[in-house]
Amino acid sequence: MASPLKSNPDWWRGAVIYQVYPRSFQDTTGDGLGDLNGVTQRLPHIASLGVDAIWLSPFFTSPMADMGYDVSDYCDVDPMFGTLADFDALLKTAHQLGIRVIIDQVISHTSDQHPWFKESRSDRTNPKTDWYVWADPKPDGTAPNNWMSIFGGPGWEWDGVRKQYYMHNFLGSQPDLNFHNPDVQQALLDTVRFWLKRGVDGFRLDTVNFYFHDKELRDNPPLVYDEDAIGLDAPDVNPYGMQNHLYDKTQPENIGFLQRFRALLDAFADRASVGEVGDGARSLKTVAAYTGGGDKLHMCYTFDLLGPDFTATHIRRCVQAFQDAVTDGWVCWAFSNHDVTRHISRFTQTAGERGRVAKLAISVLAALRGSICLYQGEELALPEAELQLEDLRDPYGIRFWPAFKGRDGCRTPMVWEKNAGHAGFSSAKPWLPVPEEHLPLAVDQQGDGSVLDHYRQTLVFRKAHAPLLDGTMTFLETNQDILAFTREKGGEKLLFIFNLHRGPQTVDLPKGVVISGIVPMPGFAPKIEGGEIVLESMDVFCGRISP
Repeated sequence: MASPLKSNPDWWRGAVIYQVYPRSFQDTTGDGLGDLNGVTQRLPHIASLGVDAIWLSPFFTSPMADMGYDVSDYCDVDPMFGTLADFDALLKTAHQLGIRVIIDQVISHTSDQHPWFKESRSDRTNPKTDWYVWADPKPDGTAPNNWMSIFGGPGWEWDGVRKQYYMHNFLGSQPDLNFHNPDVQQALLDTVRFWLKRGVDGFRLDTVNFYFHDKELRDNPPLVYDEDAIGLDAPDVNPYGMQNHLYDKTQPENIGFLQRFRALLDAFADRASVGEVGDGARSLKTVAAYTGGGDKLHMCYTFDLLGPDFTATHIRRCVQAFQDAVTDGWVCWAFSNHDVTRHISRFTQTAGERGRVAKLAISVLAALRGSICLYQGEELALPEAELQLEDLRDPYGIRFWPAFKGRDGCRTPMVWEKNAGHAGFSSAKPWLPVPEEHLPLAVDQQGDGSVLDHYRQTLVFRKAHAPLLDGTMTFLETNQDILAFTREKGGEKLLFIFNLHRGPQTVDLPKGVVISGIVPMPGFAPKIEGGEIVLESMDVFCGRISP
């Protein structure tokens, strides 16, 4: 088990964060839906991985049109997840196990059932009349501009009471807040303070670059074709990706709000923030702006490694581009989360190689410079679930079916016990089906040498070597298409060489590099023969470099 928490203002730097999707983690009430007490019950499993923190996807009061990302009360727990007392118990237990708790703060928009929106839409003269983004129609009755919703269709919804349109970047029932209004900013910061006082250790900021919009409501121009940007903001079946989103997000005013947010966090000890940046090809510039200077976000993550590429070239390009663009900020790398196809399915060609790829992927992730985020179930090598249309609950998938099947395939329940009803997740029919092919991968089936065992050993390895937490990282050229780099801090310098190919590779040691000894990474056993490193298919070498 992890040791109890100790004060450390930089705990987030190099941290391993485990994302919990509460609705699918553990049900304790028999309603087929996971809850906070279920998370508390399963915290020993998370602690056994050796992670530093958990990130809880939204559990706030919500009509659940977008599975909790449509908040109607920022300061309470939705009854389906439990109570504030249940959250307090979860927080206490996590801290006793040495695990910090990060919560998902969804503040770019609310539910249309939030009291703020109900008041705002009641007329044009109420105290909250401009707490949301309202605009008159064009003379022909159409929307104010060409902005689009990520979930499909125009980014504007007509309201018959006010006889105006309101802006929404996602569902029509998720109206965007007007951050140009300082009262809105203060009200949101007050909700953040509520959780800080309750003892949470940090915040994951959903769609952090979506807060402000262009006051002039200018049309977005079309996107000039950019191969590197395809699919970063939305799947290619979605016309949202055909615009250059210059005016509906990533506005310069966002910097000032993030500075206010950071100042609030800094008033409490050992707090941290991680922002989700979805900004197409501009994401790294946005991350640099949002994490630089030490007065805004502690770190951000992008969608760069959440695509189908698991190649040395792609990973090297993404990481090097980040290091070139972000000189004094910090990044959080991930291969999976609740919004994308599980990486075991994205990175593999056959079912037979899933275990090997799963082990290789976490080994790569653990060696990168930055913090890392794991998504529940990846430590079991769970593949993406194949669901039928009638099983879907995700409005995004329902809207674009069958070209895009949405996000439910990565949100199916955790599998704890192979032979228990519903894999030990619930005593009732779960909100999403438990895939038959997940059952042999249940936690109780993962013994010595399993993917779960490999995750545990790899995270122990990461913590045992200081360069992996916050040391420098330098890529090396080799005679093969190989991911090769050094990590260095203090007196320790390590060389990592990853063969991501499905076939053996022989790699010449880089010029001037003298290996003083092999540092075995869990699960791999490469060789050095005559100055060459011999790597099997999907193999890893780690060696200590002589001073």
